[in-house]
Amino acid sequence: MSSIYEQLLQKETKLSVIGLGYVGLPIALEFAKKINVIGFDINEARLEMMRNNQDPSEELEASDFVGRDIEFTNSIEVLKQATFHIVAVPTPIDEHNLPDLKPLLAASRTVGKALKKGDYVVYESTVYPGCTEEDCIPVLEEVSGLKFLEDFKVGYSPERINPGDKEHTLTKIMKVVSGCDAESLRNIADTYKIVVEAGVHEASSIKVAEAAKIIENTQRDVNIALMNELSMIFNRMKINTYDVLEAAGTKWNFLKFFPGLVGGHCIGVDPYYLTYKAKQKGHHAQVIISGRAVNDGMGAYIASETVKKISKKGKDISKSRVLVMGATFKENVSDIRNSKVADVINELKSFSVEVDVVDPHASSKELQHEYGFGLIENPGKDYDAVVVAVNHNAYAKLSEAYFKALSSNDGIVIDVKGIYKGKINDLTYWSL
Repeated sequence: MSSIYEQLLQKETKLSVIGLGYVGLPIALEFAKKINVIGFDINEARLEMMRNNQDPSEELEASDFVGRDIEFTNSIEVLKQATFHIVAVPTPIDEHNLPDLKPLLAASRTVGKALKKGDYVVYESTVYPGCTEEDCIPVLEEVSGLKFLEDFKVGYSPERINPGDKEHTLTKIMKVVSGCDAESLRNIADTYKIVVEAGVHEASSIKVAEAAKIIENTQRDVNIALMNELSMIFNRMKINTYDVLEAAGTKWNFLKFFPGLVGGHCIGVDPYYLTYKAKQKGHHAQVIISGRAVNDGMGAYIASETVKKISKKGKDISKSRVLVMGATFKENVSDIRNSKVADVINELKSFSVEVDVVDPHASSKELQHEYGFGLIENPGKDYDAVVVAVNHNAYAKLSEAYFKALSSNDGIVIDVKGIYKGKINDLTYWSL
C-alpha cells in the first residue's frame, strides 16, 4: 500500500487546511499548486472572498489564487474527503493573559467529525509544549471514536510566516516538522517537502517542535524588552537610542534589536503560553514575565512622554489635539489584532487629549469594533503633536514640511521607530 504522501502526490486523496487566516491560506494555496486541497473555514463571508480570489488578510494577490486545485468550504462532508489535515487556527490569550485554546479545541472537534482510519492531523498553531498531546488528541479521539496511533496519526509543524514579509515566505523558510512515531514523521516531512523549498528539520518529538516555536518569539520579545528599557534609560540621559544602537552595532556579535511597540498575535502573545506552562510545572519565569511587563507598558509610556512634551510647551493638555499615524500591529499589514497603538490612544484619551487616527492599511470599522475608535479619512491641522506609531512604507519619505503643515505652533513629532532621525530640525522631535 502506498504512503499517504504518495497518495497526495498522485491526487488519490486530498489535504485539508482548517483555518484560512494569514497562516492557513498561504499554506493551502501553495499545496494547491501540486495536490488536491480543501480550504476549510467557519466564516462564510471570508470563504466567499477567497472564492473570488480575494485574501481577507490582504497579504496575497488575486494571481496567487489562479490555477490552484482548491475548494473553499465550511462543510464537514467535504472535509471528510481529506486524509491529511493541517490545523492553522489562532491561539490568542484572554484578558488575564492566559492561553485561550477555544479556537484550537473547536478546530480539533471539527477535524474529529471528519476523521477516518489512516488519517493524519498536523497542528501549526503556536502552543505550549504538551498541548498537542494533552489537549488536542483527546478531543480528536472523543469526537471521532477512533484510537490515536492505532487509527490515526498526529504531528506538529509550527508556522513561521511573517505578515507583510515578501521575502521570508512559506517556501523559503526551513520547516520544523514532528510526528508521533517514525512513520508519521517521515510522511509529514515528505508532505511538507512538496512545497517547502528550504527543506525541513525533523524534530525529535512533538513537544520539542512546540517548544522550538514558542522560544523563537519569546527570544525576540525579551530582546526587544531590553531595548525598550534601554530607551527609557537613555531618554533620561538625553541620549538618542538609535545613535547608541548604531554605534554598538559595529561590533560583530552585537544583536541588532530595536525598541518599539510589541503587539500582534505572535511576539506579544506566545511568551504567555510558555509562562503559563512553566507555572504549572512550578517555575516562575522571571525574565520572560519581566520582558512582557516592559513591552506591555510601552503604549502608556509613549503617550505619557507625548503629554509631557505638550505640557512643557505651556499648553492645556485637556484642550490639546494629537494625530496618531498608524494603527495596525506592525508596518504594511492590515491586521489590527493586539495592536499596542490602541494603548497609546487610550492613554492619551485618559488625559482628555483629543485624538485623530489615520492608517492606509487598517479598517476603520474593525478598529471601532475592536478598540472603540475609528479612522478619519484625512488629517486635520493644528495638532499639538503627531505620533508616527507604525512605520508603514507610505510614511517613510514624509518631510518635515509635511509635519509642519499638520502642526500648531511649537509642534511635536513623536517618532516611535526613529524613521525621521536627523530629518526633523525645526519641530520638537522625540523617538524611543
